[in-house]
Amino acid sequence: MTAAPRIVIGAPASGGGKTTFTCGLLQALVRRGMAPAACKCGPDYIDPMFHSEVIGAYSRNLDLFFSDAAQVRALVADSAAHGNAVVIEGVMGYYDGIAVSDEASAWDVARTIDAPAVLVIDGRGRARSIAAEVAGFARFRADSHVEGVVLNRVSDMLYPRLKDVIEAETGVRVYGYLPVLEDCSLESRHLGLVTASEVADLQAKLDKLASVMERTVDIDGLLRLASSAPVLNGSAWQGIEPRTLPALPRIAIARDDAFCFYYADALRLLQHLGAELVEFSPLADAGLPEGASGLYLGGGYPELHARELNANAPMRTAIARAIRSGMPTIAECGGFMYLHDVLEDSDGGTYSEVGVVPGASFKTSKLGRFGYITLTAAHDGLLADADEKLRAHEFHYWDSETPGNDFTAEKPQSGRSWKCGMSTPSMYAGYPHLYLPAHPQAARRFVDACAAYGGERGQR
Repeated sequence: MTAAPRIVIGAPASGGGKTTFTCGLLQALVRRGMAPAACKCGPDYIDPMFHSEVIGAYSRNLDLFFSDAAQVRALVADSAAHGNAVVIEGVMGYYDGIAVSDEASAWDVARTIDAPAVLVIDGRGRARSIAAEVAGFARFRADSHVEGVVLNRVSDMLYPRLKDVIEAETGVRVYGYLPVLEDCSLESRHLGLVTASEVADLQAKLDKLASVMERTVDIDGLLRLASSAPVLNGSAWQGIEPRTLPALPRIAIARDDAFCFYYADALRLLQHLGAELVEFSPLADAGLPEGASGLYLGGGYPELHARELNANAPMRTAIARAIRSGMPTIAECGGFMYLHDVLEDSDGGTYSEVGVVPGASFKTSKLGRFGYITLTAAHDGLLADADEKLRAHEFHYWDSETPGNDFTAEKPQSGRSWKCGMSTPSMYAGYPHLYLPAHPQAARRFVDACAAYGGERGQR
C-alpha cells in the first residue's frame, strides 16, 4: 500500500488554463523543496515535457483507453513512490472522453484513482453565472470528485466577490485565482502547445507564475486536499517479468527538436524488458549510436526541420542502410514521415529524406486523423501477429501517398475504419502512435528482435 497524495486539475474546456496552472503549481512545489510527480490524462505528449523536462517532475500519461483501471491505479501508485505529491493534469473538458462519452475523461481518471479534482474556471465576463457553471460540474455526476475550483484571469478586486458567491451558492471551496499574466502564456501550434524547449525564457515564466501563485492560491490547502485521497497499491510493471537476454540490445532513440514525442512509460518498459536506450539526433549526428541493434523514430515536428534533415545526408544514409539490413524499427507519425522519399515542409518546400517509404508525405489543409483507434494486424509482423489488436492514437495534418495497408484502424464507438500502417518482420511504420505499456507483448517482441539482430550482427 502506498500513501499517494494526489489531485486532478481539470477545466470546463480546452484552453481554460489547465497546463498553465498545473505547471505553476508544480514549480511552486519544487520551490518549496518538494519532489512532485506529474501525470497527464489522455494521450498528449507535449504537456508531460513541461512537467518533466523543465520542472523536473517524474511524469507519465494516464489513459483509460490504453490502460485498464488496475494499471492506471498502479501507475499512480508508482508515481507516488517517485514523489511526495502527484499532480494530475486533465484533458479537454472535465467530462469529455471518447467521442461524446465520458469514457477516458479526466473525471473517469479521477474516480478510477479516487482523487479529488479542482477545476480551473475562466472568470472573464461573468459574475453570478460563474456559480451556475461550478454547480453544474460539481453535480453533473453523483461522484463528480469536484472538491474545489481555482479562478483564472480574474482581478485582485473581483476575486473576493466571486469566491463568496461560488462558495455560498454551491458549497464548493475556491482555492484561489490567477490574474491575467500575458508574459506567462504558453504558445501553441497545430499539434497543441509548442514544445518546452521552444518557449523563450520558460524557466523565468514558470518562476514568475509560481511566485504569483504563492500569493494568490491556497497551495497549503491544495496539499491538504491531495492528502485526503486514500492509499493506493500496485507497481508499474506488475505481471511483466524482465528478461535475461543473451545480448543486451541497444535501441537508438531519435531525440531532438524534430523528434520528441515518446510516452515516458513506453521507454521505461523497454528498459524494464532489458533494453539499453541510447539517444541520438537525426538533425545533428552523422550516424546511429555505435552498437545500435534497434531503432525508434518517434513523432514530433520533422515538417519544421525538413531542410535540415535533408542536409544531414550521412544520417539519412545510415538509417536507410540499417532498416534495409533488417534492424528492428518503430517509426511513428513524424518518424514515419521522415522515412519517406520526399517530405513537404510547412512552407511547401519538398526535400528528399530517408527513402525507405515510397512517395511523399505532404501537407494538407486540415486535421486528417484525430483520436483513438484500434489497429488489427492483417498478417504477422514485428509487433503483432495476424488478427492481433493494438490500441493507438492519431493526430496529424500531414498525409502520405503510401500510408500502408497492413492494419485496419477502427474508431471506438463509431466503428468507422480504414487501412493504414506498414508491418514487416523487422519494422512497424505508420501515422498511429502506439502506447506500448498497453501491449507489453509487442514491446517484448521488439526488444527480443533487437537482441536477435544484435546477436546475428556480432556473428558476422
